[in-house]
Amino acid sequence: MPIPPLTVRALLLDMDGTLVNSDAVVARVWRGWAVGQGLDPDEVLRVAHGRQGHMTMATLLPDRPMEQNYAENRVLLAQETADTAGIVPVPGAPAFLAALQDLPHALVTSATPALAEARMAAAGLGMPAVRITAADVSASKPDPEGFLKGAAELGFPPDQCAVFEDSGAGIAAGLAAGMPVVGVGPRAGEHGPTVHVPDLEQVRATRLADGRVRLTFEG
Repeated sequence: MPIPPLTVRALLLDMDGTLVNSDAVVARVWRGWAVGQGLDPDEVLRVAHGRQGHMTMATLLPDRPMEQNYAENRVLLAQETADTAGIVPVPGAPAFLAALQDLPHALVTSATPALAEARMAAAGLGMPAVRITAADVSASKPDPEGFLKGAAELGFPPDQCAVFEDSGAGIAAGLAAGMPVVGVGPRAGEHGPTVHVPDLEQVRATRLADGRVRLTFEG
């Protein structure tokens, strides 16, 4: 059944799992942490996608002091930033970003600035001029703060911005911000996005005469 198009003013793009496939690195780092904590690595990975690391730890170990989470997360962030082996673009991401060059868009990621730079570079993707990272927010996804800040930075109302996300936390954040959400990849479909596509090869973005952006989805 054909997916109806979306017409918006701007696009807000998650990074990991949406533009960049960093699953290999995430699995290496977080599985190691899970084993050290005596936790199920698969459950840890299920929670970790889309969140800042210290919030993953707080979710999984709710009785642990946040200071310890922050300290351990700094160690894991250093490992993740240095480890770019196996990072590749999500199918369709290079062409999709190229098509957005003259359209209003922003990166909204739970990664730190250094981690975002490292992964986008490793995937051979250009960094959007406007970006909201972990350094710009006080609350991690699924809190909508990052997407609301991205919309404000671009100068458009939240309901006129489409979110592109792959994780449950990210999709929840976009919906909480009052934005239509395009779920990208195998994890996204179970979290209730407005639209779901396997990857970015199925998405086309076109500027209309009035400046709006029309998103169409190929089956």
